[in-house]
Amino acid sequence: MTAKLQTRSVKSALSTEIYISATPGEEMPLQDQAREIFSGIHDVLRSNKARILQERVFSARPAVETLRTARSGVYGDFDDGVAPSFLVASEGLAGPIAGVQVHAVSSGGRPQVVDLDGVPCGRILRVPGRAYLALSGVSVAGILPAIRGRDALDTNEAAAQAKAMMQKAEAALRKLGADFLSVPRTWMWLKDILSWYDDFNQVRTGFFKEWGLIGEGSRQSMPASTGIGLGPANGAHCAMDLMAVLEPTECTQYLQTTGKQHCAFKYGSAFSRAARSIMPAGETVFVSGTASIDAAGTTTHVGDAAGQINATIENVRAVLSEMQCSDNDVVQVIAYCKTTAVEKVFNSIKDKLAWPWITVICDICRPDLLFEIEATAMPRQRA
Repeated sequence: MTAKLQTRSVKSALSTEIYISATPGEEMPLQDQAREIFSGIHDVLRSNKARILQERVFSARPAVETLRTARSGVYGDFDDGVAPSFLVASEGLAGPIAGVQVHAVSSGGRPQVVDLDGVPCGRILRVPGRAYLALSGVSVAGILPAIRGRDALDTNEAAAQAKAMMQKAEAALRKLGADFLSVPRTWMWLKDILSWYDDFNQVRTGFFKEWGLIGEGSRQSMPASTGIGLGPANGAHCAMDLMAVLEPTECTQYLQTTGKQHCAFKYGSAFSRAARSIMPAGETVFVSGTASIDAAGTTTHVGDAAGQINATIENVRAVLSEMQCSDNDVVQVIAYCKTTAVEKVFNSIKDKLAWPWITVICDICRPDLLFEIEATAMPRQRA
């Protein structure tokens, strides 16, 4: 059986955006699964004359090099030197490969590679009157000296890496005359998240305050974000992806509260529930990582996987509704399940929504959270 590809595309006069969600076929050797996935993505890119803007690969550690080799062998000139974010998860019910997400664009010009310190780290896309920056896998390892006999995770080292990671991303934005006020969406990949999420939040909050994203009263410009327990494959404690709108400026709307959920910043997490911004093919809504949390910031349905899954879906759909999106507008989505037992429950529920699911097994940001969803939607023009 070949890989399963779900493709969503939106066209405008300027460009076509293509979102690809690829998961492995069943009962195939690992190498064949990897090759089939990237061959399928390659064919979609070629048939649409599209180029990759951003890409993520989710798998267990033993599959990383197999996926890296398969990608290199299949992509040909679609590989521009910018590596995808390779993210390490636990093995799920489908095996060691969870899936690959690609955000591609077909337009008059190709995305141009952006580098930091000589290393390709992202792409900039320019279309008439608009410019975008996508960074992938921004990370910094080895900030503090090694300490003999220290615990598996040194929270001081992790926090130092997080701060340096934020500064590195900021440097890339500054290089292009922008800053974090140009960023509607971030993804924070955090190894051993349950050991240091509070430390990470302190770093992020301090950084956002310094750069003016967190203001007085209700004036907040925090990006939509996911902070999830996936470690980057390069061994760093953390890594970041982001999407920035360089032109036009000041075109992003931030949603702080919706449905049963109030502002996440009130309980210590510096992100917006969602952000709406102008992308190459039209308006895009980025829904942050969302879980079974109530208005007071308390986890609901503790110990009840089905309850948390249904509540999370309800919370995500409330955000979509608030941002004038329907279920049919969802172009990319990830379900994060704490264990394969949770994944089994999710599999019995997920087909109620025809979303392009990828399911990843990892820790969520709280010990009592079993499930989380993030989503991207592009509301179509309606008569």
